[in-house]
Amino acid sequence: MVDDPFVYGQIAAANALSDVYAMGGTPLTAMNLVGFPDDKLEMAILGKILAGGADRCVTAKCTIVGGHTVRDAEIKFGLSVTGTVHPDRVLTNANAKPGDVLVLTKPLGTGFVTTANKKEACPPDVLDAAVRGMTQLNAVGVGPMQACGVHAATDVTGFGLAGHTYEMADGSGTTIVLDSRAFPTIPGIEQLDVPKFRTRAVKSNREYTLPHTHLDGTPDDFKMEFFYDPQTSGGLLIAVPADQAAELVRQLLANGALCAAIIGEVVPKRDKALWVK
Repeated sequence: MVDDPFVYGQIAAANALSDVYAMGGTPLTAMNLVGFPDDKLEMAILGKILAGGADRCVTAKCTIVGGHTVRDAEIKFGLSVTGTVHPDRVLTNANAKPGDVLVLTKPLGTGFVTTANKKEACPPDVLDAAVRGMTQLNAVGVGPMQACGVHAATDVTGFGLAGHTYEMADGSGTTIVLDSRAFPTIPGIEQLDVPKFRTRAVKSNREYTLPHTHLDGTPDDFKMEFFYDPQTSGGLLIAVPADQAAELVRQLLANGALCAAIIGEVVPKRDKALWVK
């Protein structure tokens, strides 16, 4: 993902913590899970990765209680996180209601940026902007979600915006209408030749969701690239009653969310789960 082992650890931890935040919960404990080629790389690198993970856990007020480490051919790092949430406040991705609007809390494009970085073709400012997003904790969304009575939420990760929105629509028995022109993207990403840095997961995400997608009119070609792009430690996708949307956006931005973009709406079920215009 990135060359700096400390930042790599931060991203992995933020990604792991995100699942608890997406359900409206509070992380309490975490266990490090590590695969590391200690026969090929210095242990100091692993120390920096663990320090990066610990940094995000400290910020989250989540206690690291141990971990498991094995020798592996390549570096793998993540956390098993346990948290709590009041039974009456559990959020899932399967309760969106017609009349809700959808709000996204981080810009899209991490797959393109990190692929370009691997090929030494990413401007430093664009990589820095992507890292700011990947290392930000989705804790910024929990308080606002609870205060505004949102109906559903999920974090946007490897299935991309397309996959996670489809799962929300399908699980909720609704259709979600998206405005491609409203998709937020990482600042400066237009400097990249985006199609050149598609990952294999772009094809998989497109094939997974295309049978369930109606393209209405002429969606923005450039923004549609980001519809299928797999995200690492992406933002929260939130279904909120329309009359609470402005307040949710205000609270998210006040809490430090990188963006709070209204990208679509939930409508009664149609023949396709997703309509993209």
